[in-house]
Amino acid sequence: MSSQKWFITGASGGLGLALTEKVLTQGHRVVAAVRRIEAMRALKEAWPDLLEVESVDVTDREQVQAVAARHPDVDVVVNNAGGAVIGAMEEMSEADIAQQIALNLLAPIHVTRAFLGALRAKKRGAFIHVSSVGGRAAFPSGSLYHAAKFGLEGFAEAVSQEVAEFGIKTLIIEPGSIKTGFVANIRWTRERDDYKDSAVGKLRRWIEENGEANASGDPVKMADAIYAISQMPEPPLRTVLGADAYAVIEAGYTRSLAALQAQKQLAESVMLEGKTGFSPA
Repeated sequence: MSSQKWFITGASGGLGLALTEKVLTQGHRVVAAVRRIEAMRALKEAWPDLLEVESVDVTDREQVQAVAARHPDVDVVVNNAGGAVIGAMEEMSEADIAQQIALNLLAPIHVTRAFLGALRAKKRGAFIHVSSVGGRAAFPSGSLYHAAKFGLEGFAEAVSQEVAEFGIKTLIIEPGSIKTGFVANIRWTRERDDYKDSAVGKLRRWIEENGEANASGDPVKMADAIYAISQMPEPPLRTVLGADAYAVIEAGYTRSLAALQAQKQLAESVMLEGKTGFSPA
């Protein structure tokens, strides 16, 4: 297997750190993009020749473009950095809204744009977008996180079709809960009385009391799975990781298909005679 060079955002903790370690143990080079370089000191000492650490704020487009320019030989780009603000949509501040879209949607878009030209020129490579079960299913209290992750999945699916003919693979990873300080990494809105006993308040309470104890995803096993899939000649576009994520998405697909099929007659009833509509090959 030939050596690869990976670029991984959010590499200093959780799944990003586990994936960084996995890729290093396989003998590949890694550029770890993190906010604080000192968070990677121990790993840098362990892998001085293979690991390069870059201080990058992924929400700063100029920093992203600059780091991509410094590493034109990257083969695999991992959009992993992300995080959730939890609370009712009404409880979100304007800053919360902007931050959620900037971190979870605009950052991976700009990272992808920054590296795409070099991958297209050499006609190989891969983009790995770490989405979430929250990129396919929505829960009360995560409206802006879901808005960003649903958007990321639509972006990645469309771009995957644009770049496949250049030999570039696209992987969308949809993890469920991960045992990596899940609750500690959540930012909470300031709770309004109106929502304390609502669906939002109940979910907030459940996460606070049970979220960490019930988090089931093993970040090391998830990293192993992501790496294995990345090395496949033709990986699936989407990969669900975690029994919790699988159950939620399967139930959602089942409900959605039943609802869609119930509307078939109505959908057909509004067609213009003799027209087929929008159906590109």
